[in-house]
Amino acid sequence: MSPPVKIKPWQRLDTEMVYSCRVFSLRRDRSRSPRTGSDHDFFILDACDWVNVVPLTADGRVVMVRQYRHGVGDFTLEIPGGMVDAEDASPLVAARREMVEETGWDSGDLVELGAVHPNPAIQGNRLHTFLARGVEDVHETHFDTTEETEVELVPLGEVPQLVASGTISHALVISAFYLLDVWRARSAR
Repeated sequence: MSPPVKIKPWQRLDTEMVYSCRVFSLRRDRSRSPRTGSDHDFFILDACDWVNVVPLTADGRVVMVRQYRHGVGDFTLEIPGGMVDAEDASPLVAARREMVEETGWDSGDLVELGAVHPNPAIQGNRLHTFLARGVEDVHETHFDTTEETEVELVPLGEVPQLVASGTISHALVISAFYLLDVWRARSAR
């Protein structure tokens, strides 16, 4: 159990939308420190919630995707994931949709592993992570206009070495595998 919080929240005085696009918006919040009374500007990225999913085959392989990422200007090895769209009934529905779109693999057996804040210093959204058990290659892929992936099957036991070597470097993907480890430890009890 956590000790009671003694610090106080900041008071938001003003909000201004600075920029907006399909993926996120940027706002400036003017807030007052409860400790000093000083006013400061904070820039916040507003985005919808995100999902990612660890698709696991019956023989223990993870269905991963390799794709080009413009932020790093290189290819990354990741699990499927994306945004929770307004028409998605839930994060689980979004996770399954993203998995099928990006890989063509599917399963009706999805388990929620947990949710994290991607970067609470500048974002308020959450990333919901799921495990899809017993996935099978049953669909064609359906990419958005800005994405293209290549499927790679990776034995689950090789993931720690791929993280240690930097082959898997996406922080939210690493978080998903950690949540999977926590879930597996709880399930083994």
